Amino acid sequence: MNPAKLTSQQLAECACGKDELLLVDYQAHKLHKDIIDDFMQLQNAARNAGFALTIASSFRNFERQALIWNAKFNGHRPVLNKQQQPVDLTSMTDIEKCHAIMLYSALPGTSRHHFGTDLDIFDQSSVSDHYQLQLEPHEYQENGPFAALTKWLDSHLEKYGFYRPYQHDLGGVAPEPWHISHIVQSNILLQHQSLTVLADTINNSQLAGKAAILTNLPQLYQRYVLNVSPTAI
Repeated sequence: MNPAKLTSQQLAECACGKDELLLVDYQAHKLHKDIIDDFMQLQNAARNAGFALTIASSFRNFERQALIWNAKFNGHRPVLNKQQQPVDLTSMTDIEKCHAIMLYSALPGTSRHHFGTDLDIFDQSSVSDHYQLQLEPHEYQENGPFAALTKWLDSHLEKYGFYRPYQHDLGGVAPEPWHISHIVQSNILLQHQSLTVLADTINNSQLAGKAAILTNLPQLYQRYVLNVSPTAI
């Protein structure tokens, strides 16, 4: 569907992971239809450079993100700090838990993965078929299996219309070298994110810590959603 034909309400629902009107299937993933050509060109260029640029994760809807959130909030799934060590949430207040989780996992309704424009990627050719992908910084840093791909992407991402929104530590989401975003289309959907729609969506959900989230939603949104690395484009 043409985004220009969608209402503001529909675009806001797409932006918070409640609608899939802009998505198409691509390599067993759901992607925003208007990033396919650019991503194919990026993949082809990476292939010519000796990499098998592969999608690990793409679109996640609100419900899927909520399952991840609730599992972490309730202690059923580990929450890691910047040193990749598990955090003890048992003595934290609900808002402290939110901050700990949002270091690496987005608040449902605010995840850039809701857009279909953002992908977690890796180099399949540098690991075996049995490799257990962790999506942790050490895999993408020097001596990690994806260090060469990371270096290549540093010089080529923006040429194909992508960038890393979590390239730098800005006091919000921790750096994620595996996370790439289509610049134009992600910005369009970011502009259609609505705190009103987001608050209504969260209020009508079974999200753990809901009261603390809604009380602090503007501050959380500013720190973890709007506070991303800039792009030259």
